[in-house]
Amino acid sequence: MASTVFQLMGMFLGIVGWCLESSSINSAVWRKSSHGEAVVTASSQFEGLWMSCASNSLGAIHCQRFKTVLGLSGYIQACRALMIIALILGLLGVILAAMGLKCTKLGSTSEETKGKISLTAGIMFILSGVCVMVAVSWYAARVVQEFTNPFYGGTKYELGAGLYLGWAAATMAILGGGILCSSFKSSRPAQTRGHDYKYSSTQPQKIYMPAPASENSASKAYV
Repeated sequence: MASTVFQLMGMFLGIVGWCLESSSINSAVWRKSSHGEAVVTASSQFEGLWMSCASNSLGAIHCQRFKTVLGLSGYIQACRALMIIALILGLLGVILAAMGLKCTKLGSTSEETKGKISLTAGIMFILSGVCVMVAVSWYAARVVQEFTNPFYGGTKYELGAGLYLGWAAATMAILGGGILCSSFKSSRPAQTRGHDYKYSSTQPQKIYMPAPASENSASKAYV
């Protein structure tokens, strides 16, 4: 019963993590322009992995997708790849976690097999969370590096909401995967001490029972 509860908790956290990963990769606010000490700004810029957007003081937002792949920085391409891999691993983790639940009859019904499936799902969730953590942390490190560099002449950006979504997704996925891995218990029967002897015979067993002594023989034996 306890392992089933752990499986449900791990699967729930994994699904939440995967949903947050999807929101993070589609977010256009991985970084936003910094206005410094300016009180009133006429426009602002923000970027994600796939597009760059700009908004004016009237609230109008104009977004444009990146038209080139080779022209992008190497770390952006790496973050894209890591996030896509994370989504694939997370989706596999959700499917395997559903198949490994002891309260369902999806796939094999063997308890040991379901435990191994849950273990695999947990590993998938952990790998997915690690990929997201590396991607958002790498991107955030570059944003901070450019912001603190006094010789950087381009637009300075701050951390956006997409990065925080990614960190939350990675945390949920890793926690869910860890819970699923801890719920795995081998169902092998414990080895008994000593040796078990089993005897089977097709013939009916005959048990010898001594006949009761008669009264005549008892009187003869007593003199």
